[in-house]
Amino acid sequence: QVQLVESGGGLVQAGGSLRLSCAASGRGFTNYAMAWFRQAPGKEREFVAGIRKDGGYTKLADSVKDRFTITRDNAKCTVDLQMYNLKPEDTAVYYCAADGGRWIPGTSADLYDYWGQGTQVTVSS
Repeated sequence: QVQLVESGGGLVQAGGSLRLSCAASGRGFTNYAMAWFRQAPGKEREFVAGIRKDGGYTKLADSVKDRFTITRDNAKCTVDLQMYNLKPEDTAVYYCAADGGRWIPGTSADLYDYWGQGTQVTVSS
């Protein structure tokens, strides 16, 4: 089992940057593909970015592909989401998630076993 805690959210103007971090505790961080999802009010939770267990492969949603990057540090048991050129439509609660069943991160929330509590990102226009 793994526990996930996100940090780094906040209020930023359009065009600005934020870095979200997810700290994992528990055993076997390297056994999990990791991902970031987000959920805006009235919308379904959507995949943002995922990273393979060894960090050697990443997947990004088309809407963020040129603006966000995902990295992980298996020694520190963290996974970060660096967000550049933020837009108002990026406003959402961002969640960190862990999937113990797959080598490569999937894009469906149903695939993920563990979730953090979320961190709010608000982008003003």
